[in-house]
Amino acid sequence: MNPLTNVKNIKKLTEKELQYSNKTSWHDQYKDSAWIFIGGLPYDLTEGDIIAIFSQYGEVVNINLIRDKNTGKQKGYGFLCYEDQRSTILAVDNFNGTKILGRVIRVDHVANYKAPKDSKNIDEETKKLRKEGCAPRKN
Repeated sequence: MNPLTNVKNIKKLTEKELQYSNKTSWHDQYKDSAWIFIGGLPYDLTEGDIIAIFSQYGEVVNINLIRDKNTGKQKGYGFLCYEDQRSTILAVDNFNGTKILGRVIRVDHVANYKAPKDSKNIDEETKKLRKEGCAPRKN
């Protein structure tokens, strides 16, 4: 097949997609959540390390790095919340499948983040975030 024909066909398909106003990105189903899941993390990373890495795509406002209740060692996954939901799209698109310290990480959207139940020792800001959610909609 002629490469020029392929380019013309791709251009036609793109034009058709642009005509449909109801056509949306798969990211749109997560537009109400600024939380992401991060899996496959190296076990020796701290919350600060993860925030430093992920802050290149936006302001991080909360992180929940899952740890073993008995040993306190991290389990290699966690959840992170951005100030702006649009940052989740950048993080998912750019970090999913990349390597950190030799480990391939998985980064995905979280539709309905459930805060941990152990709410004894949390600060006021975290309580507020859990109540109102991250990246509340502005009217």
